[in-house]
This record gives sequence, C-alpha cells and structure tokens, in this order.
Amino acid sequence: MMDANNLRETMRLWASGVSVVTTADAVCRAGMTVSAFNSLSLTPPAILVCLQKDTRTAEVIPGAGVFAVSILGADQAYLSDRFAGRVPLGDTEDRFDGLNLTTGVTGVPILADAIAWLDCKVREIHDGSTHWIVIGEVVATGVPTDGASPLLYFNRSYHTLQTQNVASP
Repeated sequence: MMDANNLRETMRLWASGVSVVTTADAVCRAGMTVSAFNSLSLTPPAILVCLQKDTRTAEVIPGAGVFAVSILGADQAYLSDRFAGRVPLGDTEDRFDGLNLTTGVTGVPILADAIAWLDCKVREIHDGSTHWIVIGEVVATGVPTDGASPLLYFNRSYHTLQTQNVASP
C-alpha cells in the first residue's frame, strides 16, 4: 500500500541541491529552506519552487509577487538549518538577523554568501495539494562564488559534491 512513509523512504535516495527561498512585502521578510527547486525553461527564463502551504514564506509570496532563490554552498548547512527552523532564535530575532544580505532587483533579500542566486517575479502559482508550485520569471541572477561546490541533501543528511569521471555506456 502506498503511503507517505513509503514515498519518504524512496525520495530520501534522490540527491538534491539545497536552497533558501526568500521574499518580502511592505510588512515583513520571510524565507525558508527548499530542495524542491528546478529550472523550468531558458526561453523565457523561468524556474519553479514548491513551498509548503502553511509556511510564512508561502503566505507572503502571492501578495509580494516576487521571490529569490539562494543556492547554498557546501559550507552553508547552518543556513539551511536556520531557514528550516532547526536553529532556535530569540523572541525578537528573525532568520535574517546578522546575515550578509544583498537586495535583488525585485527588492527581495538575497543571501549574499550563497554560491548563486536567482531573483524572480511570480508568473503563476498552482495548487499541489499540501504545497504551492510557484513558477517564477527570472529577472536577474548572480554567481558571486564561481566554482564553489553546492550543498547536497541525500539520505536525510548533508553532503558535498566530489567530482569523479564516470564513463558513459
């Protein structure tokens, strides 16, 4: 019988990059760790992210109409944990406090120390049951640390990429 635990046990074996989606409106800024992020098309430039519906970030994005994706490097697991809510913060602190930030063309906060980032305008939002599938039109990108290794998530833990030549069949 297929259930959530069966799917979870299978999907833990799918390695994915780790990123932080951020947004801001006139009232607040919000951010969350996501691994459900992909390129959608090059022409027009578009990406998609999947956001759990009951998060502050998912609540802010539709009204703000903008978001950014910061792609984390191999030494940035602490940022993933922080934006996933695994790091306790003080009562008056938000997840952005004390971090090196830059502002995207759209006005959203971007993690300046990320290995790459994409700044987006919301193009479409689709219902994905427990998640929103957000399609973004990419309006700007940055690669501040070209050649850096990404942070990967595989089998319930963080990993780094080690290059290895693999022969094609």
